[in-house]
Amino acid sequence: MTDRSDYVGHQDSAKTPVRDSRYDRPPPLPQEGTPLLALWKRPDTAGFELVERAMPAMGSDDVLIRVHRTGICGTDLHIESWDPWAAGAVDAPLVPGHEFSGEVVEVGSRVEGIPVGAAVSGEGHLVCGTCRNCRSGRRHLCRHTRGLGVNLDGAFAEYVVLPATNVWVHGDQVTPDLGALFDPLGNAVHTALSFPILGEDVLITGCGPIGLMAIAVCRVAGARNIVATDVVADRLEKALAVGADRVVDVSKERVADAQAELGMLEGFDIGLEMSGQAAAASELIENLNTGGKVALLGLPSTNIEIDWTKVITRMITIKGIYGREMFDTWHHASAMVDHSPELRHALESLVTARFPLGSWQAAFDTARGGAAGKVLIDWTDTRDVVITGVVDELAPVAARAATAA
Repeated sequence: MTDRSDYVGHQDSAKTPVRDSRYDRPPPLPQEGTPLLALWKRPDTAGFELVERAMPAMGSDDVLIRVHRTGICGTDLHIESWDPWAAGAVDAPLVPGHEFSGEVVEVGSRVEGIPVGAAVSGEGHLVCGTCRNCRSGRRHLCRHTRGLGVNLDGAFAEYVVLPATNVWVHGDQVTPDLGALFDPLGNAVHTALSFPILGEDVLITGCGPIGLMAIAVCRVAGARNIVATDVVADRLEKALAVGADRVVDVSKERVADAQAELGMLEGFDIGLEMSGQAAAASELIENLNTGGKVALLGLPSTNIEIDWTKVITRMITIKGIYGREMFDTWHHASAMVDHSPELRHALESLVTARFPLGSWQAAFDTARGGAAGKVLIDWTDTRDVVITGVVDELAPVAARAATAA
């Protein structure tokens, strides 16, 4: 049988199918076709509905997960508002959501290394496995990637089905809240560790949740000076709390001022662009040392003009980042979280709002307001749930995957 040791985390307990002690009740044993609660996205209209739908079907290589927490990210807000990007990219109708933590309740007959009861999260990029990049071990570069909650039914539901190859088993230090952060944490880890960071001076532009995670990761990874920029006072304050040495409100001062204050004479060694703002990218490049390196994660809404003469003559390296390396990023994230109490504390401090399922709309409104850190929905708390419909036109997950392929 296929060895999945490079696909799932923490294999030591692979042959011990015991329930995780973090959960104080036995895992439910649902049957296929049993109704479950889910947020539902219909095409061509804004908003979600909380509906009852059939339990998703699972195949012999799949894992059924009881969802405990879900995080709300920018992608989910685009899908809820059904903006032009969502209309062109999302295969609605479907269940959205891709940031989650939960508990394994059933595994397919060919699944090994993932015990029932394990605390897990999941890689939301499902790859083909047969293209050149996949066959060369570069699965994060698959040209045929399908996204959980974008092209396939996602995690905004009481249960989600994932291929075993996409399931990540957590260590004992990971709480349900922290597990729900592993998808965006993976983005931060992938960006921050794109270049050797030990002893380097790092500039991070943009202090949204992923930017803040990147600050915490750089601190744990041994960066020398970390400077972070934004224009929101609360975000800059949080940046200091999670590990930045100096913050810059770029509406009032320049990055060069921070360099002088820190005694930096030659510019930053590494820049992490997390904001998607043209001005941020330009100022980042302006303040790099010769031979500096840039990782770009923030998605711009307009084209960004780059001074390519400066990039060439200063021999600057620029790398685009999308998602997580499968599964090196997950290994790195787990290792740091498991062994660094400081990182765990920093990450958990970014969860500023948690809502029961019945208040899912308030959760989205809070996330859209932009003032909060990371907003989570607790799918184990079903108080005051109001169901607005029943969905019976769903194709099983496996069938939808086959159709999409």
